[in-house]
Amino acid sequence: MKKWYRKILYLALTASVLLGCALSAPTPAFAVGPDKMEVHFIDVGQGDATLVTCGDHAMLIDAGDDSKGTAIQNYLQKQKITKLDYLILTHPDADHIGGAPVILTKFDISKVFVSNYEKDNKTYQKLIQALDNKRLKSLTPKVNSKYTLGTATITILAPGKEYDNPNDASIALLLKNGSTSFLFTGDAGEDAEADILGTDISLSADVYKVGHHGSKYSTSKELIKAVNPTYAVISCGEGNSYGHPHAETLNTLRTNGVKVYRTDEDGTIIASTDGRTITFNVPASETWKAGEATANSSKTASSATASNTPAPAPQKESAPSIEETPSKSAAPATTELTYVLNSKTKKFHKPTCNSLPTTNRVDSSENRESIIAQGYVPCKKCNP
Repeated sequence: MKKWYRKILYLALTASVLLGCALSAPTPAFAVGPDKMEVHFIDVGQGDATLVTCGDHAMLIDAGDDSKGTAIQNYLQKQKITKLDYLILTHPDADHIGGAPVILTKFDISKVFVSNYEKDNKTYQKLIQALDNKRLKSLTPKVNSKYTLGTATITILAPGKEYDNPNDASIALLLKNGSTSFLFTGDAGEDAEADILGTDISLSADVYKVGHHGSKYSTSKELIKAVNPTYAVISCGEGNSYGHPHAETLNTLRTNGVKVYRTDEDGTIIASTDGRTITFNVPASETWKAGEATANSSKTASSATASNTPAPAPQKESAPSIEETPSKSAAPATTELTYVLNSKTKKFHKPTCNSLPTTNRVDSSENRESIIAQGYVPCKKCNP
């Protein structure tokens, strides 16, 4: 057989074999995209409870106070939740763990994460008893440990050490699904936030669950710079005695162009994501209205002490903050009074308003435009 003929025959056979292999090879599977994920910031008044679902998987972050356990149970059941992959109790304050015994009793739960801070009170004891009844062991996850929820990834950010107060000992985590992400920091204060920043884990997130219900002792400017969120969600009760959210926190969010959603204004807030975009079930807040502390604050502190729960830590500032200091524009007593300002809430009123502040009051003789230019907003009741 001539060489050229053998060469042609060899090439033909080789092509035939390659073609046969190509035809018999399995068709490559298309890459599976992220599952749909929903984050339900449940309205539990002055407290926290967040349900996260991703595909057929679910977890609950905090469970409100003991009066909200059944309400959270009903909410989860309406979402057809029968099992939780995780129950994460960020720290042992009553407004975060009070409803947990009901959830532990009514649902199958795979893992329970708790803070490394323990309390010696009835609320905490009920939690421990509920865990024992279900023969569940809780654990404090380590910083930078990772867990999965369907196609979503959970990265633990805190606590990395022991603290002297429960708020700073909060479990903090970053939840990612596809290219979207959510940051949760419990009630961590600025000291704990600094430790989180020190982990060198990227904190960039689309949605920031605002720390400590919008307290001015959380949500540091450094944290917001690192997170650079597009959206922020504040969970707090309408007319709560702590004055949450504080004006300082709202100012930080507003200055950084963050869209804010609030349970005290809109009730339960649901963020939905396909792994690429995020949508909310309600429009962003436009009020930028700070909470107003009430006389109940002292009663709350007293009751907390009576129930063996430590009262809130003393405030760091020995002097009033900028917004609590009367402005230089306050009118002398002999000058005609035009408006009454609240230097803390940044609201201004007519002198005849029924909601005039008794503290942080500044009497002003300036015109309306000048006061608004200083960042004040008109009272909705008297509409000055």
